[in-house]
Parts: sequence; C-alpha cells; structure tokens
Amino acid sequence: MHEAVICVAAPCLAISPEHGQLTGRGIEGIYRSGRRLLSRCVLRVAGRDPVPVQGRSLGADRASFTATVRTGVEPGPDPDIGVERVRHADGTERITVRSFAARPLRLPVEVSLGTDLAELAAVAAGRAGPELAAGVHAAGLRWSTEEALAVTTAEPAPDDALATAGLLRWQLELGPGESRSIELRTTRDRTARAPAGQVANPLAEVRAEGDDPRAEAWLRTSVEDLRALLLRDPAEPGDAFAAAGVPWRLGLAPAESLWAARMALPLGTGLAAATLRTLARGQISGRGPGAGMIPGPLRAAGPQLPPGCTGTEATLGFPAVLAEARRWGLPEDDVARLLPAAERCLHWLRSALGKDGLLADPDPGPRRCETQAHAHRAALLGADLLDGCGRAGAAEWREWAAALRERFLDRFWIDGPDGGRPAAALHPDGRPLARLTGAAAHLLDTGLLGGGRLAPGLLDRIRTEQLARLLGAPAMDSGWGLRSMATREPGHNPFGHRSGAVRAHESAVAVAGLAQAGHDKEAAGLLRGLLDAAQVFGYRLPEMYAAEQRTAGSAPLPHPAACRPAAVAAAAGIHALTALAGIRPDAPASTVAVTPRAGAPLGALRLAGLRVAGEPFTVRISRLGVGMVEEAADGLQLGG
Repeated sequence: MHEAVICVAAPCLAISPEHGQLTGRGIEGIYRSGRRLLSRCVLRVAGRDPVPVQGRSLGADRASFTATVRTGVEPGPDPDIGVERVRHADGTERITVRSFAARPLRLPVEVSLGTDLAELAAVAAGRAGPELAAGVHAAGLRWSTEEALAVTTAEPAPDDALATAGLLRWQLELGPGESRSIELRTTRDRTARAPAGQVANPLAEVRAEGDDPRAEAWLRTSVEDLRALLLRDPAEPGDAFAAAGVPWRLGLAPAESLWAARMALPLGTGLAAATLRTLARGQISGRGPGAGMIPGPLRAAGPQLPPGCTGTEATLGFPAVLAEARRWGLPEDDVARLLPAAERCLHWLRSALGKDGLLADPDPGPRRCETQAHAHRAALLGADLLDGCGRAGAAEWREWAAALRERFLDRFWIDGPDGGRPAAALHPDGRPLARLTGAAAHLLDTGLLGGGRLAPGLLDRIRTEQLARLLGAPAMDSGWGLRSMATREPGHNPFGHRSGAVRAHESAVAVAGLAQAGHDKEAAGLLRGLLDAAQVFGYRLPEMYAAEQRTAGSAPLPHPAACRPAAVAAAAGIHALTALAGIRPDAPASTVAVTPRAGAPLGALRLAGLRVAGEPFTVRISRLGVGMVEEAADGLQLGG
C-alpha cells in the first residue's frame, strides 16, 4: 500500500498505482462506502499505452498522473502527445490529451473499463470475484448485481461504446498545440450527478510559518488528511467524526476518533463535540454489566498484550476529551448536553475496577500501564469537569485518583540499578511484565485542568525524569520517532505494531508529554525525528512504520499493513507542532497561558488561525523560545 497513490474524501476512496492506469490488479480501484465501483480504467492513445512520467498527489482527495505518447508522425525520439489524468476520490477523472506535433492529428482514444463490485474486505483478503459483464448506458457503461450498481458516464459522450469489451472510444481532432479533455464520472446511480460534497469542515484554516518550511507542509497535509477522513454519523448527519484510516478501516473506531478529535482541539472544538455526540448515542445504557461503556470494535494486534477492544480506551477518553474541549472553548450548552454521558463513563470506570484496584483491558486480562494512566486522567479531568459544571462527586474522584497513584507506584514501578522503569503491564496474577514499551509515554500525558494547569500524573518527579531518559535513549528513540518496544526487549520486532514499530500518534504523545514535563532535549529529539520521517513520507505519515535504527543515508521503512492516511497519524502532526507553543487555555475563566518550549527546536515559528474560546488565536515563537500572542479573542487574558 505504501507505493499506492491514495485519494480520500470519506466515504469515497481512489487507490491507484504510480503510473495511473487502473489495471484491476490487487486493491486498485474507485470505492464508495467500502464497495469497489471501478477496478479497471486503462487508457490507450493512438493504439499505444502512454509512457508514465509522473504520479503525484495534488491534495488529500485528488492526484495527477502525467504520461506521454510518441505517435510517429514526427521524426526523432521526442513524444508528440502529452496526457494528464486528474483523478478524484469521488470517482471523477479528467483526461486531457495535448498535441505537441507541428501538424493536425486525428487521434483514436480508448478507455477500457471493468469492475467486480466487490466489498473492500473481500478485495483485501484476495476473495474478489471476476469482472462483471457490462451494459451500455446512455453516455457510458454500467454494471450491476442484486446488491450493487455502478455507472461510468463520459463527457463528451463516446463515439462508440462496446459493452462486451468494456470499451469507450473517441476520435479526437487536435491542431498543433491544441488539447481536448474527456471527463469520466463513476457513481452508484443510473443518473450522473455532481459529486457529493464533504461534510462541513469543523477544522480551522491554520497556517505555520517559520525558519523550517517543513513545519508548514506537515501541518497543512495533516489538516487536509484529517478533513478528508471525516464521515457523517448516519444517525445524525450533521455530526462528523474522523474515520480510523484508509484503506482498511474507513469507519468509526471510537478510541482513535477521540484521539484525533482531542489532538485537533487547537483547531477548534467542533470535531470533538460532534465525535462525543456520536459516541454518546452508542453508549451502553441501563444498569447491567457494561452500562456506561462506549463500545468499540474488536481488533487483533499480535502477541504483545494488545488491547482486545477499544471500548475501554474510548470510555476513559470520553470525559477527558469533554473536559479539555470545555477548556478550549466548547460552549457550556454543548458541555451540559454531553455531561450525563461523561458521568456514565465515570460510573463504568468505578464498577470496572478489579479487586486489586486496577483496571484490566480486557477483563479478565492484563492491567496495562497506559490503561491506568488513562483511568487516572479520566478521574482527574472528570473531577475538574464536575466542579466546573456544579455537579457533585469531584472530591471523591480526586481521592480515587490519589489512591490509584499510590497503587501504581507500588505495583508497576520496577526499581533497578539504572534507575528503574515502569512495567508494561501486570499479568492477572500480579506478576509485572518488565518490558519497556512506547505505551509508557501515556504516563506523561496528564491532561489540561483549569487555569492553564496540567493534571498531576501517576509518576513523581524523580520517576518522570527516569522515564524521560529511557524514552530519549537509542533503545526507544529510533531517530524517526518512538519505538513501541525497546530494541533489547524479548520479542522486539521493528515491524511489530506493539513490539517495535513507530506509532505516529504515540510518538506525538511522547513529544507533548516530555515537553510539558520540562524535558525539552528528549522532546526535541523525537520531534525532529517525526518531522524528518514526515518529509520522507511526503508529509502524510502512516499510522505506523518500521523502527529500524536511523543511520546516515537511511530512510524510514513503510509498514505493509499500515493505514495511510490515518486519523491519529494526521492528528499527530497537529499535536506535535502545536505542543511547541505550549498553549494552555481556560476559556471559562477567559485566560490562556503560553509556555513555548525552551530552545525552539524548529527555530522561529508562527502558528496562525488556531482557535481558543471560539475565536482566532495566533502565536509567534522566537528563536530563543519566547512566545508572543498576536491575535486572540476579546477579553481573553494571558495567564501564568
């Protein structure tokens, strides 16, 4: 998949090879809502296959493929025909043929079309059926089964349409220097219609300017990709959430949708509000087992104690994201409507604890260190939310969090001559799994409270310093980002989802957490590695990539099963870059604190078009790491 040119405008998707010809092989094709509407679209000009010159992305939802043709009407080796194909995720393709010849030409142009109308899951598993027989349709071809229909229409209409061969033909007259265009449109309807627009954009038009121009490219691409992954909630089409990723998971994955919305809070609270409303509608109600939980899809991720289900992570994330969205400026009416769902999540947390006072994921199962960190953050930010909304119970949740902190330090921290480390997990019988993993970065992600304060974490200052040293050492910092498992641990695999590969969003969590804890050197090292990797991947980071150690002249290796773009990877770029400014808003109190990172690891940087308290917010960071607010909402005061 890493070699494919992918265009996405959810729920539409186009997967093309670099040469642009859809040959029907593998996963190539035009998709809508998980159905392949077109698998083959092969162009021939003057009886010849165009020679590919370049394939490149023009944005998240479209790509261009340039080729040439030598017809032989002119002497010499130079091509006399240029071909450009601009393909959109929504199934629209514009083919432009341009003549470089010195004499008029009459060119036959053919487009060979076909499809199997297969589901994406069947295509990915190699179980797609044979191509279907085509039928002639007004200005193109159509294919149908009992479950699905696809139509490809052309403008101008073809001179010939041969259903048996799936072929459309034109005769184009071109004078010297002239061009002609053909537009193909593939839909699920018998009547061609204008392509459906994307959901209303809840993300601000943010800009980055500074000494390192790559920051602007990374931020722009991250926002475009996250926007392209937005899907409407069928139950309430006005609400949008970020789909997990392309091509394998173009749908709702609650924890990842919440992570993306949380990391995008500096671009406005609209995505977080819509995502929270979507998840609240699916929350388990009643008083039985699981009441209050946000259900999540089952997933498998290898033998290294992966979560069996995203439900726990999403349920713990719900009150935390709502609390932080309120601090960024989510209107109090919206907070009030979502507060009952957040309270149900907290009630579930209390009921789901094991007899040892720790939280398993799934139950019965291991007590993972990041799950305890998520639970601790949910309790503290939940208490802050209850206090801010005048609800009872905040003091009890703070006491609960303090008790969890004591249990964690007693049970999870493994002392050693090197300063010790947190266990990756506890087995159900209480034995620690003494592996160092990237999940430990979540121990640094404490969350935002009122007055621009950060919530306390599970670790004390000395242990936080030790964890920072571990995460910044070569065993964990690959030079391209944070490994999901240290190199010397048993079972390390540089391609392993949880056993070694770099996970983009976990690396961004580490960058922000280290910076907030004052460990700027380690944060800067991971940030530069992420930015360098983003550049290699055309600023579209995959959700994970192999964690081979960086050496002179090397490049990060793609992971063959990674989604790209992926919501959490796109949001990671936003999170890592905005972490440089250290923006800590408290919209209910009309204050904002700005604490830029010391040393300015990317030099001078200006972030414009952010949103705090619902209004534009622009901050500039000097080369000395001094921050200056250039634009802010009226009445918003700078805090400490």
